[in-house]
Amino acid sequence: MTDLISPELAAAELNGQPYAYTRAELVEPDWTRIPGFKDVTAEEWRSAQWQRSHCVKNVKQLREVMGHLLEERVYEDLTRDQAERATMSMLLPPQMLNTIVPNDDYAGTFTEAFYADPVRRYMLPMFSDRRADWPSHPHATRDSLHEHEMWATEGLTHRYPTKVLAEILPTCPQYCGHCTRMDLVGNSTPVIDKLKFTIKPQQRLDDMLDYLRRTPGVRDVVVSGGDVANMPWPRLESFLTSLLEIENIRDIRLATKALMGMPQHWLADDVRAGVERVAQLGRKRGVMIAMHTHVNAAQSVTPLVAEATKAMFEAGLRDVRNQGVLMRGVNDSVPQLLDLCFALLDGATITPYYFYMCDMIPFSEHWRVSVKEAQHLQHGILGYLPGFATPRIVCDVPYVGKRWVHQLSEYDEVRGISYWKKNYRTGIERQDPEALNRTHEYYDPIDTLPTEGQNWWKQHAGDSLAEAEKRAAASRDAAESQKLLHIS
Repeated sequence: MTDLISPELAAAELNGQPYAYTRAELVEPDWTRIPGFKDVTAEEWRSAQWQRSHCVKNVKQLREVMGHLLEERVYEDLTRDQAERATMSMLLPPQMLNTIVPNDDYAGTFTEAFYADPVRRYMLPMFSDRRADWPSHPHATRDSLHEHEMWATEGLTHRYPTKVLAEILPTCPQYCGHCTRMDLVGNSTPVIDKLKFTIKPQQRLDDMLDYLRRTPGVRDVVVSGGDVANMPWPRLESFLTSLLEIENIRDIRLATKALMGMPQHWLADDVRAGVERVAQLGRKRGVMIAMHTHVNAAQSVTPLVAEATKAMFEAGLRDVRNQGVLMRGVNDSVPQLLDLCFALLDGATITPYYFYMCDMIPFSEHWRVSVKEAQHLQHGILGYLPGFATPRIVCDVPYVGKRWVHQLSEYDEVRGISYWKKNYRTGIERQDPEALNRTHEYYDPIDTLPTEGQNWWKQHAGDSLAEAEKRAAASRDAAESQKLLHIS
């Protein structure tokens, strides 16, 4: 039997390169191919209000939209996952759902293509996707990056010396299954009882602004959540305007997956006009305002996404950048990553910025890749893209922060334990003399390890976890003591 190769691989071989660049035109998939959208007009599709009111929020609604296209086993699989594994409730705008199996050139049945689709794999996780042997790593935690421990005020994480993360609200227009803030963002699920903000919304924003006025060492604010697209524009504009009045703030980044998931929001006349007002004010003050979005697969970059991005540039934003998440079955190959980067760059003028390794949250092992594989992917994408648009693949190490995947200090590849150090103190380590000497661990998915490593974890997972808990408890106690000392 003759092995078949893809046209892309054939072109690459003819070109003499491991990857062959081709300029691909963006396509908006025909939403009328989906039974539940067959009568939707172009005017309705472009309406943010229509998109919001027709989001798919549960299995029943998915069945009503997809109808006969999917076999019953899909709904059963999804129902079980929602009951036993899901850390995020279901929420897909029609725009996102329409990019799953976007064309008719798939092999097999539609259901098989649906299961294999990269967007489906992270937006509609199934029980059959999850690992049965290690569904969660022994070191997985709800707040895997310990952001709450570093709150300067409720929702304001001060982890890096000159940067803060402002979680201004706990909701999004769409919920990704792998969300790193799954302990706070979205609705509770049968397996995760979500945390709640305790301070009233306006007071929470006022507290953030007050802290920033009192902390001149902060120059950079990531305004996130949740997703800023879910905050009513007048309230968001008021907060941004207040940020621009603080002398030390020189960079503002708006975090929104909705630029891809619901571009209709950013194309709305009132939102575009508001962004323009904020951008003009930023230019007068010399403050750089950019937008960061979250796209994980090339098929998600459609003409509407490009149109919304263009609208943001025309409104005066300095840049639009992408922060993707590296996930198995979604974008864990060099061609997939490069296809995505070129779709972003050529199709929508979005700068590929980061690919984060999927964080160590519960039930995420089927998505996560090893540090070794991330290093291989970083090597594989170098040289094809312009330097300014070559994304860094980073590991967000607990208690450390973003580290380029080649920056580890040591690496036990058998047990899948990498060791990392940092060159700054987080917000809870300002008086800690050992902060810059301490080594922190990150753990590869156990199923990716050699047999020796997998057997070690089977025997020692409990002991390893207990020791890590002791170190974490000691770190928390030291941080709390410093916090009390600072307050007094």
